[in-house]
Amino acid sequence: MVATLSQDQDRVLLQIGQVAAQSQVPIKTIRYYEELGLLKSSGRTEGKFRLFTPDTIKRITFIKRLQKLGLSLQEIAEILGVHDRGLAPCAEIKQQLEQQILEIDRRIAELMTLRGEINELLEDWTPPAKTTTKEICPILQKSESIAIQR
Repeated sequence: MVATLSQDQDRVLLQIGQVAAQSQVPIKTIRYYEELGLLKSSGRTEGKFRLFTPDTIKRITFIKRLQKLGLSLQEIAEILGVHDRGLAPCAEIKQQLEQQILEIDRRIAELMTLRGEINELLEDWTPPAKTTTKEICPILQKSESIAIQR
């Protein structure tokens, strides 16, 4: 079923299932985005199905792109809010992406530190001849007590 806006008979509206199929996003996600205010339906059919403009598919694609770049739905909502007020949100997007780079660099540094600690453990890895009931893995627990003393 295809619906049209009454004021503009040339403008086709899509049911939520059609939006889901075209955007390759589950209906549940579309409803969630609408609940968060990221999407707005343009009404409902007589059968109570949500209707959306074709622009909704572009908006969903934009949301998914920003998510892949690491932005949260809250950050995306703020960006879309700027757009919905008739302004170009490019400066806000740039700022968010710059913050994302800083966060990635921080996580890389943490992972490199962790990698070094694991390598250090593995270099001296000599399993004991027999186990005791006090320690689960003496090698790991010995290095743990050394790390605590530092």
